[in-house]
Amino acid sequence: MVEYDAGDIGPDMSFLEMLDVVNERLMERGEVPIAFDHDCREGICGSCSLMINGVAHGPERGTATCQLHMRSFADGDTISVEPWRARAFPIVKDLVVDRGAFDRIIQAGGYITAPTGSARDANTILISKDTVDTAMDAAQCIACGACVAACPNGSASLFTASKITHLSLLPQGQPERYGRALRMVAQMDIEHFGGCTLYGECQEACPKEISIDTITRMNRDFLRATLSQGHGAIARAE
Repeated sequence: MVEYDAGDIGPDMSFLEMLDVVNERLMERGEVPIAFDHDCREGICGSCSLMINGVAHGPERGTATCQLHMRSFADGDTISVEPWRARAFPIVKDLVVDRGAFDRIIQAGGYITAPTGSARDANTILISKDTVDTAMDAAQCIACGACVAACPNGSASLFTASKITHLSLLPQGQPERYGRALRMVAQMDIEHFGGCTLYGECQEACPKEISIDTITRMNRDFLRATLSQGHGAIARAE
């Protein structure tokens, strides 16, 4: 841990803007700036993954680090900033971690196979509003990794379940539904994420406030897929 002075910081600055100011002063003195991930700065990309005072993304609920403002802290506070700490997220430098494990979980099954040709009219497949709302809630996941960082077990179940759920609820995701659950859960284990014991810390830390109900849906699909393997159901789903 290295201590830096962050003086003349306005209350309306975002946390990342504060880090920018600190880095500018470091570079003016010829020192190496602090490495941290960022991109959209609009709470969409999920790259602003920081543990702030021991809390993923900081003290404000439902807020990514880039949306956190310095008015959330008192003048003169000492703020502890750390990278995500999880076996599956090796530290690259300073506050930057490698979250490539998430990409590999998506590659294992977070997609649908669609025939070529023009898109079907949206109104030809009727979907209830409740189903659409639940699918969209799960689809909000920005893959920031806060769920992993907050979980005592370092589990990626909320992330994986969100990706499985939003596809499994829609008609387009049905053909590969159960094979998808098997492949993505298997990849999650390969990446050395911990097991889920439903502490619930993941949903508390999630900047999009995704519910652990998605984990229940993932577990149900995984169980059905596992029990159906001997009857050829997975082969048909593929």
